[in-house]
This record gives sequence, structure tokens and C-alpha cells, in this order.
Amino acid sequence: MRLLTLLGTFSIAAYDPGTQSWGVATQSKYLAVGAVVPWARAGVGAVATQSRVNVGYGPASLDLLAQDQAPAAVLAQITAADPHRAWRQIGIVDRHGRTAHYTGAKCFPWAGARAGEGYTCQGNMLASADVLAALAETFEHARDRGSDDFAEWLVAALAAAQAAGGDRRGQQSAALLVVRERGGPQGLNDRAIDLRVDDHPAPITALHRLLLLHRERAGPQDHRPHNSLSSATHRHAVELLQLLGYLPATGSNPAALPATELLHALARYAADEEVPEYVDVSAQEIAPALLDLLRLRAYVPPAAERVAEQLPPR
Repeated sequence: MRLLTLLGTFSIAAYDPGTQSWGVATQSKYLAVGAVVPWARAGVGAVATQSRVNVGYGPASLDLLAQDQAPAAVLAQITAADPHRAWRQIGIVDRHGRTAHYTGAKCFPWAGARAGEGYTCQGNMLASADVLAALAETFEHARDRGSDDFAEWLVAALAAAQAAGGDRRGQQSAALLVVRERGGPQGLNDRAIDLRVDDHPAPITALHRLLLLHRERAGPQDHRPHNSLSSATHRHAVELLQLLGYLPATGSNPAALPATELLHALARYAADEEVPEYVDVSAQEIAPALLDLLRLRAYVPPAAERVAEQLPPR
């Protein structure tokens, strides 16, 4: 059997009793880590599968957890049946917040795991044990503060782990999966958040941007077009629409663009985003959420990311 090579990865699988949510966040120097590491099912638990990954561990673990087997028993059962278990790494949190983790003896160093109340962190080919310490402690601190929400706690933990050294080979992809009962679109499935950055020089930063975009589209927003365009808003909207190609970049003063022309451009943008109700051209008003969405769509990465994205010299 050919082993699927997924090396140099860190992840956290966690449970939030306040919202009855389960989630996994991960980052790796590996293309499309979100396709192989995170698994979760509302009311059942969350699983992270990594190292020379056996993707069968994910659904098999969830099926056993659904039978209310304890995470430790699940681990014992799935690893016993795998002749290549020495290469595997897995973390599990169940419906009650109980956890278990496994790191095979052949996982590349630094490799290990760390668990706490309602979460487990695991990683291999890391810069040091400090990576998992930062991952765990940041999640705990964010949760204890009670600010933001479960998804933010998970992404903040990833960022702290990366700052502590992360995957010793570098960065490439990241993913965030959060489930809860009827958490998906129109309540038709449990996938409240399922975001992936498959290939990026700063994937955790990009993942956080996607989370913000997700909130703008899925969260409660003021959609009523009742804000008039101030001079500052006018200029900013013109600049953002130029970046997105809805207005030509003429080099002229953005404030000089007639308000009617700007509002029509905003209406075209809102229609393409499937939120036409965000703009009232006749009243010359926009919804407060529109500019937030524009800012995120026209995201310009920080200088460090722009440098990282440049192609190497030939």
C-alpha cells in the first residue's frame, strides 16, 4: 500500500460547549491540507488526521464516536487495524469534550501532542515543542477571555503556533472546519464554516481573511441602504472599486467622480455579490455592510506577504 505523504503539520481539534460546536484548524507545508486533516460531525466530535495520513481514520473515528465510544477506545481500535500506524498521527475530541491523541514512533521530529479541557493539539516536523505549547495556550487564553468566537479562537491558536516556529519547512496551506447542528446554509447541514487556503505563502493570514468574508456574508448585518456617501466614504469606495475593476483606474482624484456614477458602480458590484439590496441608487444610499465587504474583497496583503508572494529570480 502506498503511504500518502503529509508531513510537517500542526492542528487543533476542539469542542465549544457554549455553542455546541466542534472544529478543527490546521496548517502545513503541504498542498491543500484541508482535504486530508479536518473531520467533524455535529453532535459527534472532531478528528484531525495527519503525518503519513490515513484518511480513513477520519470517517472511521466519527462512526465509532457516534456509537458513544470513548476517544481512547476509538484510537485503540483504529490504530490496531493499521499496519502502518507507526507513521500516523491523530487527535480526537468527542461530543462531551473528552480527548485522545496518538503519535506514531516513526513520525518525524519534533512530533507530539498536547491536550486540555475540550481540545487536543498535535504536530509533526515542527520547529520545537514550543509550537504546540503556543497552539494550546493561545486557544485556552482566547476561550477564557470569552471574546470573539470559537472559530476566531482556533485561527488565533494557529497564528500563535506559526509565530512559535510552526512547520520547520515553512507554510503552504491552512484550513478551518466548524460544525454544529443545522449550522450550514439554510440549516440543511452541519457545516457552519468550511474554509481552505490550498497554496499561499501566508496561509493563516489568508484563512483569517476568508473567515471575515464568511462572516460578512453569513452573519447578521445591517443590510438596509440608509448610509449616505460622505466625502471619505466616496473616496474609499472609488479606490476599492478601482482595485476590483468596477471603475477604471484613471489616475484622477477619486473624490471627483460623480456620486451617481459611483452609486451605479456600487450597484453593479452588489449585484455580482448577490446582495443588490445593499444599494439604493435613487436615494443615493448604501448599506453599512457593503463597504466592509468591499474592503475584504479588495484585500491588499501586508508588505511581508507581498514580498513572500514575489516569484524567485530566474
